Amino acid sequence: MPSHHRVSGPLKISGAARKGRKVEPVDLGRFWKLLHALPAPDDAQFLYGPEADGRLRERNLRHYLQLMGHIGPRTVLLGEAPGYRGATVSGIPFMSVAQLRARPGLITGSPDGDGFEIPDDPPALSEASSTIVWRAVAALPPPLPLFWPVYPNHPHEAGKPQSNRTPRGSEVAAGLPIALALVEAFDIETVVAVGRKAQDALARNGVKAIAVRHPAQGGARIFTSQIARLNDLAAE
Repeated sequence: MPSHHRVSGPLKISGAARKGRKVEPVDLGRFWKLLHALPAPDDAQFLYGPEADGRLRERNLRHYLQLMGHIGPRTVLLGEAPGYRGATVSGIPFMSVAQLRARPGLITGSPDGDGFEIPDDPPALSEASSTIVWRAVAALPPPLPLFWPVYPNHPHEAGKPQSNRTPRGSEVAAGLPIALALVEAFDIETVVAVGRKAQDALARNGVKAIAVRHPAQGGARIFTSQIARLNDLAAE
């Protein structure tokens, strides 16, 4: 599938977004090794494969992680799994095409956008969860939190790739080491579990996390209010 890169050349991070920690170059070697080794059953899609769509998603994800490396996030929002309208299209957790196209860029603040690639004829342009999450984090003081799912494959109903299903316990267990490798690489201080699956997986592995309601299925109001209290929760 052809794609269009919206911004060329280096991007500058706006002052508001960059007020994180001074960070050394982020070593993501172990993260990428674990991610590329993750198996996918018949009712789950590996998003970063060798096909054209997979390569576009991986380029977007690499660009996102590079931008976040410049910011130095202190917090990660660890979701459950990619949705078919969001990360399954964009390659980036809690980002749909609407966030990829945002002007100014949601991460850099650049009037030309964040420099992500937009797929031609995407199957969906927006996702409710992505919209809610970005609306909530926009109200937080910088730096932006990092986003990642505890299971990075897209779980779907059998034979229905444009659907979502809850990841199985075994899938979450398989995906958790990837999430923890990302947390370690970015030297994250606070882990926020978005949804019960992420919370349970972290607890079983002895990882202390703040739990918030998932924004889907009527959880938007509670999620937004909990994110608004994120700084207070992190200090508790």
